[in-house]
Amino acid sequence: MLATNPRLISPTETKALDGSALKRETFLICDCRLILTVVVKGPASSAEPTKVTTMATTLELTVRKATWTRPPQELVKAFEAFPVANIGDAMERLGIVDGGISAVWPGAHCVGSALPVLGAAGDNAAVIEALNYIQPGDVMVINGFGHEHRALVGEQLSQRFEAAGATGAVIDGYIRDRHTITEIKFPVFARGVTPAGPFKNGPGVIGEPVAIGGIVCAAGDIVAADDDGVVIIPQARAAEILERVIAVAAHEAEMTAEVTREYS
Repeated sequence: MLATNPRLISPTETKALDGSALKRETFLICDCRLILTVVVKGPASSAEPTKVTTMATTLELTVRKATWTRPPQELVKAFEAFPVANIGDAMERLGIVDGGISAVWPGAHCVGSALPVLGAAGDNAAVIEALNYIQPGDVMVINGFGHEHRALVGEQLSQRFEAAGATGAVIDGYIRDRHTITEIKFPVFARGVTPAGPFKNGPGVIGEPVAIGGIVCAAGDIVAADDDGVVIIPQARAAEILERVIAVAAHEAEMTAEVTREYS
């Protein structure tokens, strides 16, 4: 969708091989996406007849879109009562994302249905496109190949995620604008922080399984994240795992009570 008032960000003038003047103008939409490049070719000298050719091209973005079934909201919300450590124990310590992906701000936590996104390293065109597919209760799960030189998400996308109803974002890559993300309290989990912005060229995939911190995450899996880290709960096993985590939590409570009795 084109902006009604695209902003000119890169006017340049060069020479074509035939000596004619070339003027190239690149515009920006929503401070997020390059959308239009206009090239104007003019006469090589004032003695030649005036002849201007205009060519407009839209930035290419290849995104394969998939449809998927999200888990029942009541099942997703049931996991909100348990820390990630308990859920991981209930899954035999499997399905836990590697510890390099951690909370951007202390106390961040979220539970939701996975909306997986795969993009080229250092490029967030697919992440921007995924805004159109967020449903309330989703968690953005972004495979950025752990790329540390470009931030895939910052304050602008974090605010848009939240406005669309996402409960958090888990990124196998870097972010920026940590101060603002902390202020708005949107739960973001990532490998680190860099001020360098991303490219926006694509390609990308939305809705298909991705690898996130060494764990496969499919669309509709349940994602739980807190200060300890991130765990991926396969949708097909979610009800079974919920029963197990209830038992794990009860056992933890018993052990805590025992310590209290013996040492208080």
